[in-house]
Amino acid sequence: MTDMTTPPRLTDRQTLGIHRARASEMFLQNAAADDVEERLLEVNRTFTAPAIVTGFPDFWAARMPSAKIVEDSEILNLDENAHDLVIHALSLHWADDPIGQLVQCRRALKSDGLLIATLFAGQTLHELRSALAEAEAATLGGLSPRILPMGEIRDLGGLLQRAGFALPVADVMPVNASYETAFHLMRELRAMGESNAMTARLKTATPRSLIAHAAATYQQAFGMEDGRVPATFEIAALTGWAPAENQPQPLRPGSATHSLAQALGTNETPLDPSND
Repeated sequence: MTDMTTPPRLTDRQTLGIHRARASEMFLQNAAADDVEERLLEVNRTFTAPAIVTGFPDFWAARMPSAKIVEDSEILNLDENAHDLVIHALSLHWADDPIGQLVQCRRALKSDGLLIATLFAGQTLHELRSALAEAEAATLGGLSPRILPMGEIRDLGGLLQRAGFALPVADVMPVNASYETAFHLMRELRAMGESNAMTARLKTATPRSLIAHAAATYQQAFGMEDGRVPATFEIAALTGWAPAENQPQPLRPGSATHSLAQALGTNETPLDPSND
């Protein structure tokens, strides 16, 4: 009997590990790290017990040497109530159970500790997804999983609430790149350790005719004036706090003591019932 509580296996972790081990290009990891550091500068607090959940331990250890580095495995090596900051660093999109990952991060946080989780989302690689789908339909007569499903920001924010975080915020940082051809983009995805590691992917070699068709379709549909092709990446950042008694709480409906007009310093004009 199938365990209905077990999430489906999205990721082939062994293959993902192989891809990551040969990764050499870190420009998107750098972009995510820069964004995290900017967010931490905006928080008026000193963190003394940080932890980073990542699939690229050497990179993040060099960026934040004072942090405990934790592999983004299904069960995170995090002690309960041990950290005042947890960063889930650009790997949550590969999680079979993202809410479970966030719950483990929350449990690892001390009261009023901060989580920052980054992941690819939204329109990431929508151009490549479209070109591959058209090429595969034309070449093989069907579609197979080739690019991860990406969550929309309005849905990702709900993950924080479901995981029990207070004051949840979700936003997106767009990263726009361009490449000489679609072939160059696909080679760079492999160099970043972000090529296809989905469990449901086809295990046979991709025909060269399919890749050539996809590259031609990509160029035709999205080619730029200078002959290069664009590639869209969206890095979502999810921030939330471990609940604490001293945190601001939302007011109950109807409990406001000042009007919006007072808050904005304007005059409030009553509606004329005769205009109804």
